[in-house]
Amino acid sequence: MPIRRKATEAGIFDPSELALLGRVFEQLRLNSQSTEARNALASRIIANYMAGVTDELELVSLSRYPLGR
Repeated sequence: MPIRRKATEAGIFDPSELALLGRVFEQLRLNSQSTEARNALASRIIANYMAGVTDELELVSLSRYPLGR
């Protein structure tokens, strides 16, 4: 799953953080997405989380769109 690989690359997250990131990823991913699109989504989720967005609903909302919007 791209989110776990990206999370591992970004730093150390505890199991509850990985679970949160995984839930957000599963809510936002589409089966028709390319590998690149899924990797970009995983990166957005992690970037938003590392920027301090820890509420699951807010993380889902913000991660729908490219960074910088």
